[in-house]
Amino acid sequence: MSRPMKGRRVCSLPSTTKFGPLEGALLDSRECIVMGVDEYETIRLIDYERMTQQECSEQLGVSRSTVQSIYDGARQKIARSLVEGRHLRIEGGEYRLADHRGRGRGCGRGCRHRQGEHVL
Repeated sequence: MSRPMKGRRVCSLPSTTKFGPLEGALLDSRECIVMGVDEYETIRLIDYERMTQQECSEQLGVSRSTVQSIYDGARQKIARSLVEGRHLRIEGGEYRLADHRGRGRGCGRGCRHRQGEHVL
């Protein structure tokens, strides 16, 4: 029996969850690439917040090798969406939302709450 998957700690859900080409705007679910919220958060922390994989792993509460695997999969999905002109949808995945009610109200260096961003 395999070990249960550990939920990755995510700061907040993305404000936009659907991306894709402007032409042929009909969204066919068979043609859509689905990226998990945990994959989105990994891209946000490493590429947008400029964190290292080690810093990202501490933020998500998983190992660095797990972050590397999540990051590689997310980048592959983004590349397929761009190259093949397919829609990308962000939903699901193995995650749990960070609790921002505690001391400091933040979940780490890349926390959107700490940076004063409006988060839905």
